[in-house]
Amino acid sequence: MWFDLTRPVLPGMPVFPGDPEFTSEQICGEGSRISRLSLGSHTGTHVDAPAHVFPDGLTLDRLPLSSFAGPARVLDVRGSSVISVRDVAPAEGSRIVLLHTGNDDAHLSLEAAEFLRGHGTTTLGIDSPSVDAPGSLAVHRVLLQGEGVVVENLTGLEQLDEHVEFFAFGWALSGGDGSPVRAAARRLPNGDTPGSP
Repeated sequence: MWFDLTRPVLPGMPVFPGDPEFTSEQICGEGSRISRLSLGSHTGTHVDAPAHVFPDGLTLDRLPLSSFAGPARVLDVRGSSVISVRDVAPAEGSRIVLLHTGNDDAHLSLEAAEFLRGHGTTTLGIDSPSVDAPGSLAVHRVLLQGEGVVVENLTGLEQLDEHVEFFAFGWALSGGDGSPVRAAARRLPNGDTPGSP
């Protein structure tokens, strides 16, 4: 069974303060429909590449496909506006971790980010707009080291089992610092155990 974890992209949707708003203009063609889109690279449900915070960081087109998909551990951290090491400790050793906060204001503590990266997590997904507190990029700088990626603004994580297969492929955008994604998950087949591909 598949689960769509993506927020719809439409005019007037919330964007991070200061980011470009999304607009769509239909262009008439002969027997076809074409739209001109204008949006920021971090619109809606999106992935952050290391280049988002590091001048020499990997860009979307240089990241391995494995950064965007694989077995994931889902943690229910509702009730924690600042996600702590204690909240994320059950995910120790998981390459992909999804955080169900249920709170648009939730973010990770620096210590929680360091714990996850130090214990094998390279892809972190969250259902809030940012892994960082307002005005900070410290957590991004921890999580986006090397081949790390962050997927923000997920939705529907309450539908998921504790272990799922996760997909959130970014665009193959040359020099890209981030892009919208179509994020999804599916249940692991009966008898399968989570692990890295």
